[in-house]
Amino acid sequence: MADEEMKNEGQSMADFTDAIDRSFRTINEGDVLEGIVTGVMDTYVTVDLNYYTQGVIRLEDLSEDPHFSIRQDIKVGDEISATVKSLDDGKGNILLSKKEANKVLAWDKLKEYLDQQTELEVEVTTSVKAGVVAFLEGIRGFIPASKLALNYVDEKDLDDYIGKKLKVRVITADKENAKLVMSAKEILKEKADADRAQKISNVEVGLVTEGTVESLQNYGAFIDLGNGLSGLCHISQICQQRIAHPAAVLKVGQKVKVKVTAIKDGKLSLSMKALEDVMAKEITEEEIHYESEGEVTTSLADLLKKAGF
Repeated sequence: MADEEMKNEGQSMADFTDAIDRSFRTINEGDVLEGIVTGVMDTYVTVDLNYYTQGVIRLEDLSEDPHFSIRQDIKVGDEISATVKSLDDGKGNILLSKKEANKVLAWDKLKEYLDQQTELEVEVTTSVKAGVVAFLEGIRGFIPASKLALNYVDEKDLDDYIGKKLKVRVITADKENAKLVMSAKEILKEKADADRAQKISNVEVGLVTEGTVESLQNYGAFIDLGNGLSGLCHISQICQQRIAHPAAVLKVGQKVKVKVTAIKDGKLSLSMKALEDVMAKEITEEEIHYESEGEVTTSLADLLKKAGF
């Protein structure tokens, strides 16, 4: 017990000595320091640097994000990194800049996001030619219109994204050229693929259902089955006759009945011809059955006639 107390006292003394040493360490302009936010005012924040004097970061040195709010985005207790602008702000405090530190540290973080393909949330602040702007780690980033959604986004619709929060990944983090590019499309595609896979898992080969002709291609017709599912009806499976193009018998928007004939790699193969085959078989069986009944009736009549009735 005595040994444990001596060990704890030794650690406490070491911590105290380290704190004293840190409070009198040499700090120079341009150094990047880490500290804890101790106060948030309307025009500046104060930071505990574990030094004999505190640090101060003015509002204009906190962020380049035009939507930044000192009251909402900074909280007491936050850990913060900032560059030393001046050893004395005129009131004995060390003047710091978080924006300057971001230029050094943020790019390392952005590169990490890129390498790890981290999913992040950003808010679109404005639209520009061919895309929109959002800030990440205090750095201005660009999201091309082609990376905003799964479908084509027209430039006239870019303003609709302002203020929206998007899930994105970093696809370019070029520190030398200060170029940050992000994309929402890959995440949306992964989600859509996962949803489709879940829906397809509930579909069985042999299912007969109704769909709408979505598009016509040289090789077949894509049929929208609803609920986010679609499949291909190959040209050879559209009808009994041989046709040069699906447009010979189908048109976009037409309602059709199809049978699921195969499911492979998350894709549905459909057939209209298979249903024609089934119908033709049923009609043939009915005709054979009818003819059989006719023969029996005729034979019975003959027998009755021969019996004198």
